[in-house]
Amino acid sequence: MSASPPLPLPKRLPPGLWTGLVWFATAVQPIVEYVVMPPRGSYSLSYPRDGLDPLPARALLALAFVLALAGSAWLRRRPPVGFGLVLAGTVVSAAAWRQDEVPPLQFLGVDAALCYAAATMPRRATLTAAGAALGVLAGHFAVRAATGGEAGTASEPFVAATVVIAWLIGDSVRQARAHTAELHARAAAQAVTAERLRIAREMHDTVAHSIGIIALQAGAAARVVETQPARAREAMLTVEAVGRETLSGLRRMLGALRQAEQQAGPAAPDGQPGGRYPDSTGRSPEPGGRERGRAEAPPRPAAGLADVERLAATTTAAGVRVEVWWRGARRPLPPEIDLAAFRIVQEAVTNVVRHAAVTSCEVRVDYRDDELAVEVLDRGRGGGTGTDTGFGLVGMRERAALLHGHFAAGPRPGGGFRVAARLPLPAVAAVAAAVDPGTEAGGGAG
Repeated sequence: MSASPPLPLPKRLPPGLWTGLVWFATAVQPIVEYVVMPPRGSYSLSYPRDGLDPLPARALLALAFVLALAGSAWLRRRPPVGFGLVLAGTVVSAAAWRQDEVPPLQFLGVDAALCYAAATMPRRATLTAAGAALGVLAGHFAVRAATGGEAGTASEPFVAATVVIAWLIGDSVRQARAHTAELHARAAAQAVTAERLRIAREMHDTVAHSIGIIALQAGAAARVVETQPARAREAMLTVEAVGRETLSGLRRMLGALRQAEQQAGPAAPDGQPGGRYPDSTGRSPEPGGRERGRAEAPPRPAAGLADVERLAATTTAAGVRVEVWWRGARRPLPPEIDLAAFRIVQEAVTNVVRHAAVTSCEVRVDYRDDELAVEVLDRGRGGGTGTDTGFGLVGMRERAALLHGHFAAGPRPGGGFRVAARLPLPAVAAVAAAVDPGTEAGGGAG
C-alpha cells in the first residue's frame, strides 16, 4: 500500500500554534520597539516607555501572556474555552498598558481563534463567540465615550469588521467540510447499493437457473421412479451434479467477497491474525492458501458466452431443448460484456424452463462490428409483458443499462416470448474484428 502524500505545512501545524504565534508576535512587537530598543525621535502614546514600569502593569502583562498561552493550548480540544482565554488575554494586555481601547493588531489573535472555532463548532456556539468579541469592543467604546476620552476616529468599527470577516471565513470552511462529508457519505452509500445490486443479480442468475433444472429433474424422477428406475436414477444424478455446481459457484462468490473484505483490513473473527477465516467446513485455512491435507482449488474463470453450449446441454437434458445459433465473427469480448451477455441468456432460458411450458427455445448470438446482440425466443404461452415486475427481467435490464446497451422483452406477435439485448462494443473490439474477421457461424447446437 503506497503511503499518502504528507499534508502541507500550514495544515500540519495545530491551530493553537498559529493563534499563539499571531498573538505573541503582536504582543511582543511594541515591547521590543518602544521599550527595549533605544529611544528614537518617534514615540507611541499607546505604548509609552514607562508604561510597564509599575509592578502591577508587568504582572498584568504576564497574566495576559499566560491566558493567551493557555487559550492557544486549549483551542483544539475545547474551542470555546480556548477562544475565551485568548480574548481575556487580549483584554488584560490592553489593561496592562493602561489603554482604553484594544489595538487592532492585538485583536488579530482573537480573529484567528474565532476563525478556527467557527470552522469546527456549531453555528450557534460560534455566533455566541463572535458576539462576545464584538461585546468587548463595544464595551471599550462605551467606556471611552462615557468618560469623554473619545477623540478622532474610533478603531472599534474597523476591528469589528475583522471579527465579522474571521467568522465568515471559518463558517464557510465548516459548511464546505460538511458538504464534502455529505458527498463522500452519499458516494459511499451509492457504491454499497450498487455492489449489493450486483451481488443480488449474480446470486439470482447463478441460482435461479440451477434451481429450475433441479425442479424439473426431481419432478421427472418422481414420476418414473417406479416404472423406469434407470431414468429416475439418471435424473437424480443430474440433480446432484447441478446442485454441486451451484454450491461451488456460491462458494467462489462468497470467497471473492471475503477476500475483498480481508484486503480492506478488518480484524479477523475470533482473534485470528492475518484475516484467516474458517471455511464452510469450520476449518481454518493454512498460510499460503492451503488447508490441512487438501490443496485449495484454483479459481475458475468468470462465466461468459463460451458457457452457452454447456448451458444448452444442461437445459436440454432437463427436458427443454435449446438451439444455439451463432452469427458473426466470434472473438474475445471485454469481461463485463461477456459476463452480462451470458447472464442475460441464462436468465432468459431459465424463464423459458419455468414459465413458458414449451419443449424448445432458440438462443441467437450475433457478433456485430460495433455491438453484441443476444436473443432468446420461444413459442410458449408468452403471457408476460416487458414490464414484468419479476427480478429476472429487472436484473437483465439493469445489466444492459450498466453497459449503455438496449434491452427489450415481451410477447411475440405470432405467440411466445422474446428477450433481446444489444450491448455496444468498445472501439478496440471493433478494430480486432476488422483485423481478424473469422468465419460466419450459422449452425445450432441442441
